[in-house]
Amino acid sequence: MKEYVYPALFHPNEDGTFTITYPDLPGCISEGKSLGNAMYMAQSALSQWIEYLIDKKQEIPSASQIKDIPTEANDFINLIRADVKDGRAVKRTVSIPKWMDDAAVKSGLSLSRVLQDALRDRLQA
Repeated sequence: MKEYVYPALFHPNEDGTFTITYPDLPGCISEGKSLGNAMYMAQSALSQWIEYLIDKKQEIPSASQIKDIPTEANDFINLIRADVKDGRAVKRTVSIPKWMDDAAVKSGLSLSRVLQDALRDRLQA
């Protein structure tokens, strides 16, 4: 897992919502209904944006320093962290008893999906 930290510009709207932009990532925009929701949405937007850049093999821009980002009245800047997981598939050889394999095939289960779900639950990821 790789960590990315970028400054996000939070703009409070008259209706109590927040618009979030990333000066270093043009087009990466989100909104939140409250400050807490805006923080969550900012992290989600950043993670998805970085994952997209990685997937498309595009350059990931460097993050600016907070002090270098201009703000307007009531705007504020906060650092947002995104942990980006490498979602590429890898082949692994696993062994299971024959009766389990037969039962899985009969029921139409995808062993890859079952293993992924079990690992996700076990790792709480």
